[in-house]
Amino acid sequence: MKLNKTAKWTLLGFGTLSLIYIGWVIEFEMSLGMNQPQGRNSIIIATFNDDRERHERVLSLREVDGNNYIAANHWPRAWYRQAIDNPNVEVKMPGEDVFLPYLAVPLDDAEDTLLREEYSLSFRSRAQMGFPPRYFLRLDNR
Repeated sequence: MKLNKTAKWTLLGFGTLSLIYIGWVIEFEMSLGMNQPQGRNSIIIATFNDDRERHERVLSLREVDGNNYIAANHWPRAWYRQAIDNPNVEVKMPGEDVFLPYLAVPLDDAEDTLLREEYSLSFRSRAQMGFPPRYFLRLDNR
């Protein structure tokens, strides 16, 4: 099947825009991974893979009704899968010097809905992250 000139230019334009968008998402995720932000609500979470190797990641802490939450907002989410597989994590809370043991707990529907309403992301933020699925975990003291 032959495409007419307009269809070819349309496909070429769409392909070019798609590549630019994918590059923008990859650049954002790479820069975030290399320059993990440290702020007043930043924590360091230590998760463990199946071989019990420790992996640390900086995340933003969210507090609602006295509970602590973290979110998997980006495509790089090995830490999230590790926390689901082994919910015994260690966390260095803001202003603390040591890691303390926590249990990473997936949310039920009502709690998940509350967090999604409380911490919604703008369209631009979701677009810049590549529209990843978003999951929350509650951090309970062990």
